Amino acid sequence: MSTRLQATGVSNLAQSRARADRRRDTRGAVRGVRERLNSATGQTVTFEQQIVALFARNHLGGFAFQLAFAVAVCAAVFFVLPPMMAGAWSLAIVSVQLVVGLMAKKVAHQDTDDLDPVSWVRHFSVAETVRGVVWGLLPISLYIIGLPPGLEGMDPLIFSILVVVIATSAMLNHHLPIAAACATTPVAVCYALSLGVRGDFINIAMALGALGVQLFFLVIAQQMHRTTLALLEARAQKDDVIAELEQQRGIAEEARRRADDANLAKSRFLATMSHELRTPLNAILGFSEVLKDEVLGQLPNDQYREYSRDIHESGSHLLNLINEILDLSRIEAGRHELSEEAVQIAYTVEEAAHLLAMKAKGKSITVHEDYQQNLPKLWADERAVRQITLNLLSNAIKFTPLNGEVTVRVMATQDGGQMIEVRDSGPGIPEDEIPVVLSSFGQGSIAIKNAEQGTGLGLPIVQALMKTHGGRFELHSKLREGTIVRAIFPADRVMQAMPAMGPGRAA
Repeated sequence: MSTRLQATGVSNLAQSRARADRRRDTRGAVRGVRERLNSATGQTVTFEQQIVALFARNHLGGFAFQLAFAVAVCAAVFFVLPPMMAGAWSLAIVSVQLVVGLMAKKVAHQDTDDLDPVSWVRHFSVAETVRGVVWGLLPISLYIIGLPPGLEGMDPLIFSILVVVIATSAMLNHHLPIAAACATTPVAVCYALSLGVRGDFINIAMALGALGVQLFFLVIAQQMHRTTLALLEARAQKDDVIAELEQQRGIAEEARRRADDANLAKSRFLATMSHELRTPLNAILGFSEVLKDEVLGQLPNDQYREYSRDIHESGSHLLNLINEILDLSRIEAGRHELSEEAVQIAYTVEEAAHLLAMKAKGKSITVHEDYQQNLPKLWADERAVRQITLNLLSNAIKFTPLNGEVTVRVMATQDGGQMIEVRDSGPGIPEDEIPVVLSSFGQGSIAIKNAEQGTGLGLPIVQALMKTHGGRFELHSKLREGTIVRAIFPADRVMQAMPAMGPGRAA
């Protein structure tokens, strides 16, 4: 009853956890949709905050290059523009670079969760637009003022400078495509206008080239932005998986603790009740046997004699069931201590086979015995070896039809161990029922229909005893082809004979 209550508690706990998980997932999905609807970029607020933070760190990383490049261009501008105009433009471009750098630094030093992504996207877009306009004023100014004599061939150099500006602006702003467009469009448009108004083919081609370069880098920036989103989403999913695994681990730990408590309660119950159950059963068996065998005189009614026989058989079956349950419980609880000694397993198996000879003879089953000679002794628990053999042979005889055959063999294995093998000519076990047969109290469909009444604990006990010996248990079966079971003891339990000492080595 205690075990059943513990199992019910674990089941209710799992169901409650599952309902809580479904409610949490639903709330998360609704919150995500709401955030996307209220978002400026179509992403969740968390993603926008992370993107703004990445944008700021990216700008800080490229700040030194952009400032150095702007200063270099400012120095060159004084050679082609009037000093007043060159000074004003240089002051404007350096000021804009510093403002953008300070904004990026402020965002980078702020906690991501405290960022207002909509406000910062707007601020950065305005700043990048101003910077793009300032860079775009350079080709306009050169067109209005005109290049000094001897510098008329500097158009390719100016084109290269503006391509660098467009490329760096697009790459540094790829986390926010709108900022990338704001930074590059004024530059490309102003340069294209300054060339297009000249009217000749080469300048128009260069103007179209500038617009094409800007479009190309905007496409690249957009692709990089999608990659960033994919990475953020993958990281979020990984974090969700880790959180879920942590939660499941907590649930599993709690379930394991409850299972341990239930197992402890079961062990205490069995330890307490074993004496309480066996004592009245022994009395029932003893008195029923006295009545069945008519020890104190003949019973006046044949029906009484039949009842006493049924009582004795039922009591014997119940006692066997209790003993098997207690044995399996002790093994599972780790309280089964092996009484190890040197065992000649062929003799032990032969004795067990003789004990079941009458049962096999009652079903006209032929038992073939094949024991390999001169096997070294095995360091094992003789009682456990006998119980393993009795369980395997008893099952084989139980499921073998009339006039069938059972073969029991003892032999060495290829790896130096020793093996007990039992074959029968029974109906076999369907492959999908083998796990059921190997579980506690499990019985296959054929066994339920055709075999004698059993407890379903024989094979689990064999598995547990083999595990305590460090060995393994194998079961191979096919329908209408019989069953083969093997109990294999490891090589390290085989006792090898020590070589004889020579005359010169005697003490």
